[in-house]
Amino acid sequence: MREAAAAPPGEAEIGPNAVLQTMRVIETRLGAGAGAAILAEAGLARLPDGTGMIREADAIALHRAIARRFPHEAEAIARASGAATADYIIAHRIPAPAKALLRLLPAALAAPLLMAAIRQHAWTFVGAGRFTPAGGWAFTIDRAAARDDPAPPPSLFTWYGAVFTRLFRKLVSARAECRVVACERDGLARRYRIGRAGRAFPAPFAVSRRGRPDESGMTAP
Repeated sequence: MREAAAAPPGEAEIGPNAVLQTMRVIETRLGAGAGAAILAEAGLARLPDGTGMIREADAIALHRAIARRFPHEAEAIARASGAATADYIIAHRIPAPAKALLRLLPAALAAPLLMAAIRQHAWTFVGAGRFTPAGGWAFTIDRAAARDDPAPPPSLFTWYGAVFTRLFRKLVSARAECRVVACERDGLARRYRIGRAGRAFPAPFAVSRRGRPDESGMTAP
């Protein structure tokens, strides 16, 4: 086993919170013993120290291990860890003036600004995958060229969506929700749409700023 650490030259890297937040969710929900078992099954001796980028392959191995050992909990773990990762990004990676601006702007203006910023830093979470935005409210994540072997489990794509749901709820609209609207390329690509929670997808997104999010990111209509 090895420590989740920096990748060799030419190998995709992502931020360490993809692993750190996932393990915190597992230990909170299932206990430290389950966390240790998952790390061992993923082939990781210990957690990253959080000071640098890590091999994307280690994060994907963690998703695979969760899907094998806890198949019924994998999706919920992915949603919770994606939200926790977004919370970390908001707290530590987005400058305060940028957060204030996004929260003040109408959603129609804030969304494309946030999506443009995400595009600039997409490599830090999609690694060898390809991130392609389509305006402020839709995007595709395509791992067909990443040569993942074996293919990542569906929970990885759930994790991506959960990160976006939380980012948009906290910075753009308290009722935002990111969902997969299409699965393509033999399951290696997903098209996502960000819309209003509780509404049918896909549909045009138009929200007002009535209310602010509570601690869960939700608010009354």
